[in-house]
Amino acid sequence: MRLGVGYLSVSNFSCTPRPVDRFRAVVPAATHSTMNIAIEAKKSEGAERLLQVTVPLDAVNEAKEKAARKIAGTVSLPGFRPGKAPLAMVMKRFGEAIRSEAVETLVQDAYKEVLEREQLKVAAQPHIHDLKFEEGEPLTFDLHLELRPELALANTQGFKVTRTVRTVTDEDVQQQLEQLRDQRASWSPVEDKPMEGDMVTVLLATADEDGTIPEGREYRIVLGGGQAIPGIEEVIMSIKAGQSSEQSVRWPDDFPDETQRGKSKSVRVELKDVKRKSLPELDDAFASEVGDFESVEALRKVVREDMEESATRESDAEVRQKLLDELIGANPFDVPPSWVAQLVHGYADAYKIPEEEHERFATGFRPTAERQVRRDMVIDAIAESENLKASEADIDDKVTEMAGKRGVNPGQLYAQLQKAQRLSELERGITEDKVFAWLFERNTVE
Repeated sequence: MRLGVGYLSVSNFSCTPRPVDRFRAVVPAATHSTMNIAIEAKKSEGAERLLQVTVPLDAVNEAKEKAARKIAGTVSLPGFRPGKAPLAMVMKRFGEAIRSEAVETLVQDAYKEVLEREQLKVAAQPHIHDLKFEEGEPLTFDLHLELRPELALANTQGFKVTRTVRTVTDEDVQQQLEQLRDQRASWSPVEDKPMEGDMVTVLLATADEDGTIPEGREYRIVLGGGQAIPGIEEVIMSIKAGQSSEQSVRWPDDFPDETQRGKSKSVRVELKDVKRKSLPELDDAFASEVGDFESVEALRKVVREDMEESATRESDAEVRQKLLDELIGANPFDVPPSWVAQLVHGYADAYKIPEEEHERFATGFRPTAERQVRRDMVIDAIAESENLKASEADIDDKVTEMAGKRGVNPGQLYAQLQKAQRLSELERGITEDKVFAWLFERNTVE
Protein backbone atom coordinates (compact mmCIF):
# COMPACT_ATOMS: atom_id res chain seq x y z
CA MET A 1 0.00 0.00 0.00
CA ARG A 2 1.56 3.30 -1.08
CA LEU A 3 0.08 6.56 0.08
CA GLY A 4 0.61 10.12 -1.02
CA VAL A 5 0.83 13.16 1.24
CA GLY A 6 -1.34 13.58 4.29
CA TYR A 7 -1.47 15.17 7.71
CA LEU A 8 -0.48 13.20 10.76
CA SER A 9 -3.89 11.62 11.22
CA VAL A 10 -4.25 9.00 8.52
CA SER A 11 -7.82 7.79 9.05
CA ASN A 12 -9.10 6.91 5.59
CA PHE A 13 -5.78 8.41 4.44
CA SER A 14 -7.45 11.76 3.78
CA CYS A 15 -7.44 14.31 6.56
CA THR A 16 -7.27 18.05 7.08
CA PRO A 17 -5.11 19.94 9.58
CA ARG A 18 -6.50 21.07 12.89
CA PRO A 19 -6.09 24.77 13.67
CA VAL A 20 -3.11 25.36 15.93
CA ASP A 21 -2.22 28.41 17.99
CA ARG A 22 1.01 29.54 16.37
CA PHE A 23 2.62 30.14 19.76
CA ARG A 24 1.61 26.83 21.35
CA ALA A 25 3.63 23.69 20.84
CA VAL A 26 1.73 20.69 19.51
CA VAL A 27 2.74 17.95 21.90
CA PRO A 28 0.93 14.60 22.11
CA ALA A 29 0.34 12.75 25.34
CA ALA A 30 3.39 10.87 26.58
CA THR A 31 3.71 7.25 25.56
CA HIS A 32 4.95 4.63 28.00
CA SER A 33 6.05 1.94 25.53
CA THR A 34 8.32 2.04 22.53
CA MET A 35 8.34 0.23 19.22
CA ASN A 36 12.08 0.57 18.64
CA ILE A 37 11.49 2.60 15.53
CA ALA A 38 14.36 3.72 13.30
CA ILE A 39 14.68 7.47 12.69
CA GLU A 40 16.76 8.91 9.85
CA ALA A 41 17.13 12.66 9.27
CA LYS A 42 16.59 13.49 5.60
CA LYS A 43 16.43 17.28 5.77
CA SER A 44 17.17 19.99 8.33
CA GLU A 45 16.51 23.50 7.10
CA GLY A 46 15.62 26.40 9.39
CA ALA A 47 12.69 25.38 11.58
CA GLU A 48 11.79 22.48 9.29
CA ARG A 49 12.77 18.84 9.74
CA LEU A 50 12.10 15.87 7.47
CA LEU A 51 12.59 12.49 9.15
CA GLN A 52 12.21 9.02 7.69
CA VAL A 53 10.56 6.75 10.24
CA THR A 54 10.63 2.95 10.05
CA VAL A 55 8.38 0.84 12.28
CA PRO A 56 9.76 -2.75 12.62
CA LEU A 57 7.77 -5.69 11.31
CA ASP A 58 7.07 -7.20 14.73
CA ALA A 59 5.41 -3.96 15.86
CA VAL A 60 3.41 -3.87 12.61
CA ASN A 61 2.18 -7.44 13.12
CA GLU A 62 1.29 -6.73 16.74
CA ALA A 63 -0.73 -3.66 15.72
CA LYS A 64 -2.58 -5.61 13.02
CA GLU A 65 -3.45 -8.38 15.46
CA LYS A 66 -4.64 -5.87 18.04
CA ALA A 67 -6.78 -4.13 15.39
CA ALA A 68 -8.19 -7.50 14.29
CA ARG A 69 -9.18 -8.41 17.85
CA LYS A 70 -10.84 -5.03 18.27
CA ILE A 71 -12.86 -5.45 15.09
CA ALA A 72 -13.64 -9.10 15.85
CA GLY A 73 -15.39 -8.03 19.04
CA THR A 74 -17.78 -5.80 17.11
CA VAL A 75 -18.78 -7.83 14.03
CA SER A 76 -20.86 -10.94 13.34
CA LEU A 77 -20.02 -13.66 10.83
CA PRO A 78 -22.41 -16.38 9.63
CA GLY A 79 -22.23 -19.44 11.87
CA PHE A 80 -20.53 -17.68 14.75
CA ARG A 81 -21.78 -15.78 17.74
CA PRO A 82 -20.78 -12.07 17.91
CA GLY A 83 -17.11 -11.81 18.82
CA LYS A 84 -16.47 -15.56 18.48
CA ALA A 85 -15.34 -15.80 14.84
CA PRO A 86 -11.78 -17.10 14.31
CA LEU A 87 -9.22 -14.30 14.15
CA ALA A 88 -7.85 -15.54 10.81
CA MET A 89 -11.33 -15.36 9.28
CA VAL A 90 -11.85 -11.87 10.61
CA MET A 91 -8.51 -10.73 9.20
CA LYS A 92 -9.37 -12.17 5.80
CA ARG A 93 -12.88 -10.74 5.73
CA PHE A 94 -12.04 -7.28 7.12
CA GLY A 95 -8.45 -6.94 5.92
CA GLU A 96 -8.67 -3.34 4.70
CA ALA A 97 -10.39 -2.10 7.85
CA ILE A 98 -7.79 -3.85 9.98
CA ARG A 99 -4.93 -2.38 7.96
CA SER A 100 -6.43 1.12 8.25
CA GLU A 101 -6.88 0.75 12.02
CA ALA A 102 -3.35 -0.58 12.41
CA VAL A 103 -1.63 2.08 10.35
CA GLU A 104 -3.50 4.84 12.20
CA THR A 105 -2.27 3.50 15.52
CA LEU A 106 1.26 2.86 14.29
CA VAL A 107 1.73 6.34 12.85
CA GLN A 108 0.36 8.05 15.96
CA ASP A 109 2.52 5.95 18.32
CA ALA A 110 5.60 6.39 16.14
CA TYR A 111 5.08 10.16 16.11
CA LYS A 112 4.94 10.24 19.91
CA GLU A 113 8.10 8.14 20.09
CA VAL A 114 9.93 10.46 17.67
CA LEU A 115 9.12 13.50 19.82
CA GLU A 116 10.16 11.76 23.03
CA ARG A 117 13.41 10.29 21.72
CA GLU A 118 14.50 13.37 19.78
CA GLN A 119 13.22 15.82 22.44
CA LEU A 120 11.39 17.88 19.81
CA LYS A 121 8.83 20.65 20.38
CA VAL A 122 6.74 21.12 17.28
CA ALA A 123 5.23 24.43 16.23
CA ALA A 124 2.31 23.16 14.15
CA GLN A 125 0.47 20.02 13.18
CA PRO A 126 2.98 17.71 11.43
CA HIS A 127 2.11 15.74 8.32
CA ILE A 128 3.38 12.61 6.63
CA HIS A 129 4.69 11.89 3.14
CA ASP A 130 5.20 8.73 1.14
CA LEU A 131 3.76 6.23 3.62
CA LYS A 132 4.52 2.64 2.59
CA PHE A 133 2.61 -0.24 4.18
CA GLU A 134 3.35 -3.44 2.24
CA GLU A 135 2.39 -6.93 3.40
CA GLY A 136 5.23 -8.58 5.31
CA GLU A 137 7.31 -5.38 5.35
CA PRO A 138 8.05 -2.72 8.00
CA LEU A 139 5.93 0.44 7.91
CA THR A 140 7.84 3.48 6.65
CA PHE A 141 6.91 7.13 6.19
CA ASP A 142 8.48 10.56 6.03
CA LEU A 143 7.52 12.87 8.91
CA HIS A 144 7.59 16.59 8.10
CA LEU A 145 7.90 18.76 11.21
CA GLU A 146 8.18 22.45 11.98
CA LEU A 147 9.98 22.98 15.26
CA ARG A 148 9.14 25.61 17.80
CA PRO A 149 12.19 27.91 17.95
CA GLU A 150 14.10 28.16 21.19
CA LEU A 151 14.80 31.86 21.55
CA ALA A 152 18.01 32.57 23.39
CA LEU A 153 18.10 36.36 23.49
CA ALA A 154 21.67 36.70 24.64
CA ASN A 155 21.96 40.32 23.57
CA THR A 156 19.15 42.66 24.68
CA GLN A 157 20.96 45.82 25.75
CA GLY A 158 23.41 48.43 24.57
CA PHE A 159 21.55 49.27 21.36
CA LYS A 160 21.09 52.84 20.18
CA VAL A 161 18.12 53.94 18.06
CA THR A 162 16.98 57.34 16.83
CA ARG A 163 13.53 58.78 17.38
CA THR A 164 12.05 60.67 14.46
CA VAL A 165 10.03 63.60 15.79
CA ARG A 166 7.46 65.00 13.37
CA THR A 167 6.40 68.56 14.09
CA VAL A 168 2.76 69.39 13.41
CA THR A 169 2.75 72.60 11.40
CA ASP A 170 0.04 75.21 10.84
CA GLU A 171 -0.24 73.85 7.28
CA ASP A 172 -0.87 70.33 8.61
CA VAL A 173 -3.66 71.61 10.85
CA GLN A 174 -5.19 73.59 7.99
CA GLN A 175 -5.17 70.51 5.74
CA GLN A 176 -6.99 68.55 8.43
CA LEU A 177 -9.58 71.32 8.76
CA GLU A 178 -10.04 71.31 4.99
CA GLN A 179 -10.73 67.59 5.14
CA LEU A 180 -13.40 68.27 7.76
CA ARG A 181 -14.94 70.87 5.46
CA ASP A 182 -14.81 68.44 2.55
CA GLN A 183 -16.63 65.79 4.60
CA ARG A 184 -19.49 68.21 5.18
CA ALA A 185 -19.66 69.59 1.65
CA SER A 186 -22.97 69.89 -0.18
CA TRP A 187 -23.58 69.11 -3.85
CA SER A 188 -25.70 71.44 -6.01
CA PRO A 189 -26.81 70.98 -9.67
CA VAL A 190 -25.10 73.21 -12.28
CA GLU A 191 -25.81 73.74 -15.97
CA ASP A 192 -22.20 74.38 -16.99
CA LYS A 193 -19.95 71.82 -18.60
CA PRO A 194 -18.50 69.67 -15.81
CA MET A 195 -15.02 70.30 -14.50
CA GLU A 196 -12.58 68.41 -12.31
CA GLY A 197 -14.07 67.85 -8.87
CA ASP A 198 -17.67 67.77 -10.10
CA MET A 199 -19.92 64.77 -9.53
CA VAL A 200 -21.64 63.55 -12.69
CA THR A 201 -24.21 60.90 -13.53
CA VAL A 202 -23.63 59.38 -16.95
CA LEU A 203 -24.84 56.60 -19.19
CA LEU A 204 -21.64 55.05 -20.47
CA ALA A 205 -21.22 52.45 -23.22
CA THR A 206 -18.06 51.08 -24.86
CA ALA A 207 -18.01 49.44 -28.28
CA ASP A 208 -17.73 45.63 -28.48
CA GLU A 209 -15.03 43.91 -30.51
CA ASP A 210 -17.25 44.12 -33.63
CA GLY A 211 -17.73 47.86 -33.16
CA THR A 212 -21.32 47.64 -31.86
CA ILE A 213 -22.09 49.98 -28.99
CA PRO A 214 -24.53 48.38 -26.52
CA GLU A 215 -26.99 50.06 -24.18
CA GLY A 216 -25.24 52.32 -21.71
CA ARG A 217 -24.89 51.62 -18.00
CA GLU A 218 -25.38 54.34 -15.41
CA TYR A 219 -22.37 55.48 -13.38
CA ARG A 220 -21.86 58.21 -10.79
CA ILE A 221 -18.34 59.61 -11.06
CA VAL A 222 -16.36 62.32 -9.31
CA LEU A 223 -14.18 63.74 -12.06
CA GLY A 224 -10.47 63.75 -11.35
CA GLY A 225 -10.82 61.04 -8.72
CA GLY A 226 -9.42 58.25 -10.87
CA GLN A 227 -12.78 56.50 -11.23
CA ALA A 228 -12.69 56.73 -15.03
CA ILE A 229 -9.79 56.75 -17.48
CA PRO A 230 -8.67 60.24 -18.56
CA GLY A 231 -10.01 59.84 -22.13
CA ILE A 232 -13.52 59.14 -20.91
CA GLU A 233 -13.37 62.07 -18.47
CA GLU A 234 -12.40 64.33 -21.38
CA VAL A 235 -15.50 63.23 -23.28
CA ILE A 236 -17.67 63.89 -20.21
CA MET A 237 -16.22 67.38 -19.75
CA SER A 238 -16.89 68.26 -23.38
CA ILE A 239 -20.70 68.23 -23.03
CA LYS A 240 -23.44 69.65 -20.80
CA ALA A 241 -26.19 67.87 -18.88
CA GLY A 242 -28.76 66.43 -21.29
CA GLN A 243 -26.25 66.10 -24.12
CA SER A 244 -24.47 63.01 -25.46
CA SER A 245 -21.30 62.40 -27.40
CA GLU A 246 -19.66 59.47 -29.16
CA GLN A 247 -15.89 59.62 -29.52
CA SER A 248 -12.86 57.36 -29.93
CA VAL A 249 -10.97 56.94 -26.66
CA ARG A 250 -7.51 55.44 -26.22
CA TRP A 251 -7.00 53.21 -23.19
CA PRO A 252 -3.90 54.23 -21.15
CA ASP A 253 -0.65 52.27 -21.31
CA ASP A 254 -0.82 51.51 -17.57
CA PHE A 255 -4.39 50.18 -17.61
CA PRO A 256 -4.72 47.25 -15.13
CA ASP A 257 -5.98 44.87 -17.84
CA GLU A 258 -2.86 44.41 -19.97
CA THR A 259 -4.90 43.16 -22.96
CA GLN A 260 -6.65 46.55 -23.20
CA ARG A 261 -3.60 48.79 -22.94
CA GLY A 262 -3.16 51.21 -25.82
CA LYS A 263 -6.40 50.15 -27.55
CA SER A 264 -8.75 52.75 -29.01
CA LYS A 265 -12.50 52.18 -28.75
CA SER A 266 -15.65 54.10 -29.55
CA VAL A 267 -17.31 55.36 -26.38
CA ARG A 268 -20.77 56.87 -26.09
CA VAL A 269 -21.47 59.16 -23.15
CA GLU A 270 -24.84 60.61 -22.18
CA LEU A 271 -24.51 63.20 -19.41
CA LYS A 272 -27.59 63.13 -17.20
CA ASP A 273 -26.65 65.65 -14.49
CA VAL A 274 -23.75 67.63 -13.03
CA LYS A 275 -23.33 68.55 -9.38
CA ARG A 276 -20.70 70.88 -7.94
CA LYS A 277 -19.29 70.73 -4.46
CA SER A 278 -19.86 73.61 -2.08
CA LEU A 279 -17.70 73.74 1.05
CA PRO A 280 -19.00 75.28 4.29
CA GLU A 281 -17.26 78.36 5.60
CA LEU A 282 -14.58 77.70 8.18
CA ASP A 283 -16.17 79.81 10.91
CA ASP A 284 -17.55 79.54 14.44
CA ALA A 285 -20.83 78.09 13.16
CA PHE A 286 -18.93 75.30 11.40
CA ALA A 287 -16.91 74.61 14.57
CA SER A 288 -20.11 74.31 16.57
CA GLU A 289 -21.57 71.89 14.02
CA VAL A 290 -18.44 69.71 13.99
CA GLY A 291 -18.20 69.15 17.70
CA ASP A 292 -19.94 71.78 19.74
CA PHE A 293 -16.83 73.98 19.87
CA GLU A 294 -17.24 77.58 20.95
CA SER A 295 -15.12 78.95 18.11
CA VAL A 296 -13.07 77.91 15.12
CA GLU A 297 -9.94 78.62 17.15
CA ALA A 298 -11.08 76.11 19.79
CA LEU A 299 -11.58 73.57 17.00
CA ARG A 300 -8.18 74.37 15.57
CA LYS A 301 -6.57 73.87 19.00
CA VAL A 302 -8.16 70.42 19.47
CA VAL A 303 -7.23 69.36 15.93
CA ARG A 304 -3.61 70.29 16.60
CA GLU A 305 -3.59 68.38 19.92
CA ASP A 306 -5.05 65.29 18.25
CA MET A 307 -2.50 65.45 15.44
CA GLU A 308 0.36 65.88 17.91
CA GLU A 309 -0.84 62.86 19.92
CA SER A 310 -1.06 60.85 16.70
CA ALA A 311 2.45 61.93 15.70
CA THR A 312 3.74 60.85 19.12
CA ARG A 313 2.10 57.42 18.79
CA GLU A 314 3.61 56.98 15.33
CA SER A 315 7.03 58.00 16.66
CA ASP A 316 6.72 55.56 19.57
CA ALA A 317 5.74 52.72 17.24
CA GLU A 318 8.68 53.51 14.96
CA VAL A 319 11.15 53.54 17.86
CA ARG A 320 9.79 50.24 19.16
CA GLN A 321 10.15 48.61 15.76
CA LYS A 322 13.69 49.96 15.32
CA LEU A 323 14.69 48.55 18.69
CA LEU A 324 13.15 45.17 17.88
CA ASP A 325 14.93 45.14 14.53
CA GLU A 326 18.22 45.64 16.40
CA LEU A 327 17.40 42.76 18.78
CA ILE A 328 16.39 40.43 15.97
CA GLY A 329 19.52 41.27 14.02
CA ALA A 330 21.71 40.50 17.03
CA ASN A 331 19.81 37.35 17.99
CA PRO A 332 18.94 35.50 14.76
CA PHE A 333 16.42 32.68 14.91
CA ASP A 334 14.28 30.63 12.54
CA VAL A 335 10.56 31.17 12.09
CA PRO A 336 8.16 28.27 11.40
CA PRO A 337 6.68 28.84 7.92
CA SER A 338 3.26 27.69 9.14
CA TRP A 339 3.08 30.58 11.63
CA VAL A 340 3.76 33.04 8.82
CA ALA A 341 1.24 31.32 6.54
CA GLN A 342 -1.37 31.40 9.29
CA LEU A 343 -0.92 35.15 9.74
CA VAL A 344 -1.05 35.77 5.98
CA HIS A 345 -4.27 33.76 5.78
CA GLY A 346 -5.76 35.72 8.66
CA TYR A 347 -5.02 39.06 7.01
CA ALA A 348 -6.37 37.80 3.66
CA ASP A 349 -9.65 36.98 5.42
CA ALA A 350 -9.70 40.32 7.25
CA TYR A 351 -9.07 42.25 4.02
CA LYS A 352 -11.62 40.03 2.19
CA ILE A 353 -9.10 39.13 -0.51
CA PRO A 354 -10.82 37.09 -3.28
CA GLU A 355 -9.77 33.45 -3.43
CA GLU A 356 -8.18 33.88 -6.84
CA GLU A 357 -6.01 36.72 -5.49
CA HIS A 358 -4.76 34.86 -2.39
CA GLU A 359 -1.50 33.67 -3.93
CA ARG A 360 -0.53 37.11 -5.21
CA PHE A 361 -1.52 38.70 -1.88
CA ALA A 362 0.51 36.10 0.05
CA THR A 363 3.60 36.72 -2.07
CA GLY A 364 3.51 40.45 -1.39
CA PHE A 365 2.45 40.27 2.25
CA ARG A 366 4.66 37.38 3.44
CA PRO A 367 7.70 39.57 4.39
CA THR A 368 5.44 41.77 6.54
CA ALA A 369 3.86 38.71 8.15
CA GLU A 370 7.26 37.19 8.93
CA ARG A 371 8.39 40.44 10.50
CA GLN A 372 5.25 40.48 12.65
CA VAL A 373 5.80 36.88 13.77
CA ARG A 374 9.41 37.65 14.73
CA ARG A 375 8.25 40.72 16.63
CA ASP A 376 5.66 38.76 18.59
CA MET A 377 8.12 35.96 19.34
CA VAL A 378 10.71 38.36 20.76
CA ILE A 379 8.11 40.15 22.91
CA ASP A 380 6.76 36.83 24.20
CA ALA A 381 10.26 35.55 24.97
CA ILE A 382 11.18 38.65 26.99
CA ALA A 383 7.82 38.72 28.76
CA GLU A 384 8.29 35.08 29.74
CA SER A 385 11.92 35.28 30.84
CA GLU A 386 11.53 38.55 32.77
CA ASN A 387 8.07 37.83 34.21
CA LEU A 388 6.52 40.84 32.46
CA LYS A 389 3.22 39.34 31.38
CA ALA A 390 0.14 41.41 32.24
CA SER A 391 -1.48 40.30 35.48
CA GLU A 392 -5.17 40.43 36.38
CA ALA A 393 -4.39 43.44 38.57
CA ASP A 394 -2.73 45.17 35.60
CA ILE A 395 -5.83 44.58 33.50
CA ASP A 396 -8.16 45.83 36.25
CA ASP A 397 -6.07 48.99 36.66
CA LYS A 398 -6.12 49.63 32.91
CA VAL A 399 -9.88 49.16 32.69
CA THR A 400 -10.34 51.55 35.63
CA GLU A 401 -8.15 54.12 33.89
CA MET A 402 -10.09 53.77 30.63
CA ALA A 403 -13.40 53.98 32.45
CA GLY A 404 -12.33 57.20 34.17
CA LYS A 405 -11.49 58.82 30.85
CA ARG A 406 -14.84 57.78 29.39
CA GLY A 407 -16.87 58.59 32.47
CA VAL A 408 -18.34 55.10 32.80
CA ASN A 409 -18.46 52.41 35.47
CA PRO A 410 -15.34 50.18 35.42
CA GLY A 411 -17.41 47.03 35.92
CA GLN A 412 -19.63 47.88 32.98
CA LEU A 413 -16.63 48.63 30.76
CA TYR A 414 -14.98 45.36 31.78
CA ALA A 415 -18.16 43.47 30.85
CA GLN A 416 -18.32 45.26 27.51
CA LEU A 417 -14.70 44.42 26.70
CA GLN A 418 -15.24 40.81 27.76
CA LYS A 419 -18.35 40.49 25.58
CA ALA A 420 -16.51 42.00 22.61
CA GLN A 421 -13.62 39.58 23.26
CA ARG A 422 -11.18 42.45 23.57
CA LEU A 423 -9.67 41.63 26.95
CA SER A 424 -6.93 39.53 25.34
CA GLU A 425 -6.09 42.51 23.12
CA LEU A 426 -5.92 44.73 26.21
CA GLU A 427 -3.74 42.15 28.00
CA ARG A 428 -1.41 41.99 25.00
CA GLY A 429 -1.06 45.78 24.92
CA ILE A 430 -0.17 45.93 28.61
CA THR A 431 2.40 43.17 28.21
CA GLU A 432 4.01 44.94 25.26
CA ASP A 433 4.17 48.21 27.20
CA LYS A 434 5.94 46.43 30.08
CA VAL A 435 8.38 44.72 27.72
CA PHE A 436 9.31 47.95 25.96
CA ALA A 437 9.65 49.82 29.26
CA TRP A 438 12.12 47.09 30.27
CA LEU A 439 14.00 47.45 26.96
CA PHE A 440 14.12 51.26 27.08
CA GLU A 441 15.83 51.08 30.49
CA ARG A 442 18.63 49.03 28.91
CA ASN A 443 19.02 50.76 25.59
CA THR A 444 19.44 54.30 24.28
CA VAL A 445 16.86 56.30 22.35
CA GLU A 446 18.19 59.54 20.88
